[in-house]
Amino acid sequence: MIRRRLLTSLLIAFFAPLLAAQSSPQLGDEVYRPSVGQPGKDVVWVPTPDALVTRMLQAAKTTDKDLVYDLGAGDGKIPIAAAKQFGATAVGIEYNAEMAALAKRNVERAGVAGKVTIIEGDIFKEDFSKATVVTMYLLPDLNLKLRPLLLKMKPGTRLVSHQFTMGEWEPDETLQIESRDAYFWIVPTDVSGHWALKEDRGGWQGELNLTQRFQRIGGTLTIRGKMQPLLGAYVSGNDLGFTYIDPDHGLRNLRATVNGKTLAGSLRFGGYLNSITGERR
Repeated sequence: MIRRRLLTSLLIAFFAPLLAAQSSPQLGDEVYRPSVGQPGKDVVWVPTPDALVTRMLQAAKTTDKDLVYDLGAGDGKIPIAAAKQFGATAVGIEYNAEMAALAKRNVERAGVAGKVTIIEGDIFKEDFSKATVVTMYLLPDLNLKLRPLLLKMKPGTRLVSHQFTMGEWEPDETLQIESRDAYFWIVPTDVSGHWALKEDRGGWQGELNLTQRFQRIGGTLTIRGKMQPLLGAYVSGNDLGFTYIDPDHGLRNLRATVNGKTLAGSLRFGGYLNSITGERR
């Protein structure tokens, strides 16, 4: 409780001077005017600056094909921007009833009622598993509490958090606009374990062993009884890639798409490109 109060106090102190410069009509309407720093269920309300909202959605490569969920939607600023600037379908989840009602009115005023839905609900009880983009501005302990749910989302789902990280899950990218930080992740697929790889033409076989922690991976590839470390190994969404040195001292690059217990892709060496497949055992 003490830690949460300290974080709340720091959050208010850090952002209040910036937000005090905003004109009051942006913060509410004639029915309800929220105040910066007002307490909520687990957080205080501090709106994200417009420029950072745009940058966050750009980092996630948001398009009109995306379903964006904003966790802790406040006055609806991020879902509205996702729809109005990027053409996305968007959903905001907001616990506070008055704030959710304000967000709904803002959606109507912005002319995006056909693209944006505001749900009055709890982010830990509402289902956002179908989202392709998730945005949030929550305190660190809430990010950590959400992390297991986010990691179970479909690989390739893009996540953006204003100000706070996900602990030891390092971001794929750090953003900064007007001295404000945000962090971007792509949900990785699970590639850990032992894989049997082979060239489709039958001329090449390998045994791949991978270890994984979030999107960081490492391992070895064994070919003709000789084990080689992986170089530059990565997983991004469903995409797996690495480089290795083969027994003949040639540099090879493997790129593949993982689908559960199988993968398919290509092996490049010199000017040649061969198709490969793999199964996890």
